[in-house]
Amino acid sequence: MQPVSPLPSTGEVFLDDRGDSRALRVSWHSEAGVVVLSLWREGTCAGTFRLAIDDVPELIGLLRRGVEEAYEHTRELRARVEAV
Repeated sequence: MQPVSPLPSTGEVFLDDRGDSRALRVSWHSEAGVVVLSLWREGTCAGTFRLAIDDVPELIGLLRRGVEEAYEHTRELRARVEAV
């Protein structure tokens, strides 16, 4: 097994809520014009996806809309519970 390479200075690791040492690494590679999303399990890379930097705003927009919808749904549920 090859050693895990360090993240570039503009990268982050997100842990999977299922545990089992699962993680998503996000690293910017401006020189290549991509953001690399890699899936890790127990310190081993299981797969990568190279997203063109020009497509990043669309991904961010999708994530933002999903978060807004989730928060709105939570607010609606809370309002229903509080009204009872």
